[in-house]
Amino acid sequence: MVSELSIQTEQLGRIYKIREKKKNEARQLVALQNVSLGIQRGELFGLLGPNGAGKTTLIKILTTLLAPTTGWARVAGFDVHRETDQVRAHINMVSGGESSGYGLLTVRENLWMFAQFYGIGSKEAHQRITTLLEIVGLSDRANTKSSDLSTGLRQKMNIVRGFMTDPEVLFLDEPTLGLDVGASRDVRQFIRRWIDEDRGRTLLLTTHYMVEAEEMCDRVAIINKGQVLACDTPATLKRNLQSEAIFQIEVSPLNGMGTHVFQELPGVQKVVHHPGDGRSNLEFILTEEAVLGSVVNLLTSGNIRILNLQKREPTLEDVFVTLVGRSMEEEEGSDAPPHP
Repeated sequence: MVSELSIQTEQLGRIYKIREKKKNEARQLVALQNVSLGIQRGELFGLLGPNGAGKTTLIKILTTLLAPTTGWARVAGFDVHRETDQVRAHINMVSGGESSGYGLLTVRENLWMFAQFYGIGSKEAHQRITTLLEIVGLSDRANTKSSDLSTGLRQKMNIVRGFMTDPEVLFLDEPTLGLDVGASRDVRQFIRRWIDEDRGRTLLLTTHYMVEAEEMCDRVAIINKGQVLACDTPATLKRNLQSEAIFQIEVSPLNGMGTHVFQELPGVQKVVHHPGDGRSNLEFILTEEAVLGSVVNLLTSGNIRILNLQKREPTLEDVFVTLVGRSMEEEEGSDAPPHP
């Protein structure tokens, strides 16, 4: 019986040994720790986490580019460490921001060359290239040298390259990194269309964009500092916060008042502060709506005016804040050690 799990990991870990130049001593950096995941055939599965969370390390292990330190992983039914050739025959990978082929070659020539590497016949390769370029809106640039393309168009060409082989399992590592809003939308629509057309395909997407994970993914694993903190559908992850009340309050400058004073109020679970020009935006996750009265009283006692107040539905950002203790933006800007 063929397993319905296209990707499976068990207690997967990766530790890097880093030598300190000044002390001439080695220290360990834990990039992944006890990651256990089961991704079904036909899923568009998302790894959501800040830069340095361990997403790329996990992708490298699953694509046989890096050996795990602990645990094991299987892709398309094959062990990624012991059966690398079999794994590679069933997968493809595209990373955001990677080099885009040979600049002197046109878009079509680059894609045809990559098709030859994978043993695709010339006639079939040109048919696939024509179809895929039309889907992503690059047909009019087929004969343009890749060096003359914008960053967004080069990344679209990279996306096409990943889909050229029609792999059983496709890995996309931050595919929309550096793209403008329009190009990102086109790529997301294309990815979702590809997986929906054939449920025998599986796609693992890494991203630190909340909208990308929420809009595209069947299930999402939230990862931070090398550990998977939660894994479920975006709807279920958000539904788990429904018992809590989430308010967004726009106020005049806080006049030196720190968010810790709100955090000390009974019933306040999380506070996120987004400073603005002449005003501040505060987001509160409360155990219940009644706690809002204490928040308002504290603002009033500090002579801080409330400019706007609204309750809203939970988002994946709220889920992340609840799990990690701060926003994605704050976590990426932290001084925590990076995780490759």
